[in-house]
Amino acid sequence: MADVIPFDQRDGSLWYDGKLVPWREAKTHVLTHGLHYASCVFEGERLYSGRIYKLKEHTARLFESARILGMKIPYTEEKINQACMEATAGYEDAYVRPVVFRGSEMMAVSAQTTKIHVAIAAWQWPSYFDPATKMKGIRLDISDWKRPGPDTAPTKAKAAGLYMICTLSKHNAEAKGYADALMFDYRGLVAEATGANIIFVKDGTLHTPIPDCFLDGITRRSVMALARIRQIPVIERHIEPKEMESFSECFLAGSAAEVTPVSEIGPYRFKPGEISETLMHAYADDVRRPVSQVDLAKLS
Repeated sequence: MADVIPFDQRDGSLWYDGKLVPWREAKTHVLTHGLHYASCVFEGERLYSGRIYKLKEHTARLFESARILGMKIPYTEEKINQACMEATAGYEDAYVRPVVFRGSEMMAVSAQTTKIHVAIAAWQWPSYFDPATKMKGIRLDISDWKRPGPDTAPTKAKAAGLYMICTLSKHNAEAKGYADALMFDYRGLVAEATGANIIFVKDGTLHTPIPDCFLDGITRRSVMALARIRQIPVIERHIEPKEMESFSECFLAGSAAEVTPVSEIGPYRFKPGEISETLMHAYADDVRRPVSQVDLAKLS
């Protein structure tokens, strides 16, 4: 693997609290509340051919996540949309990371008067999983960690604190030679991977877990819309782990993962096939479609 440039040592600029600043000068104090108490929400977006896919939907979710965590973003959604485009200037394809967090004015659990900061960075980033081998399918471990119930954590927010167990799960999976891990929810039902939703195929129909304790991903919804346009039925329902032995295909859907076929989840095996390939290519075409075309969100 090539050496990765540390993220605090990159060139260029990023958008921070209302203006573009030199990348290396975008500093935050070590006693920032977001670092110590996870008062932080974010988005993961992709720029394709100079256009951020589903930008308005991502920004709306960022504001909703902040609202759930009691943080009022000091800008309008329109301003954040504009700032995302400013942060991606000079790129044709990039990953985009807007982040909202409490500042360092207070260092305690209660932080009512902390400043709410907003930063947006963009950088070149290849496919999350190797595109040359995508149709072979990736291998997933089954995590020991479970997604929490909606009465124990703000599960409808894309909140930084909720990703702690995702990092632990992915690290454990990679140590065993897997690409990622599948997580069950607090009831023991199939939930999602560490950073993407999961979709199964059985008898020509998509089956995907109801997102009642994890994010209803924007890519997930886009892929479901693409499937329905192609007359592929979609069923959202609770899925028991033992049901995985009855599914023929499986794939992940997420802004970073895009559409990535899965060949193995623990003891369960899948054969990436026609539906996975069809939706993988359909999604790849959709993210690069001309802006003038009808937005898929209006068809979903």
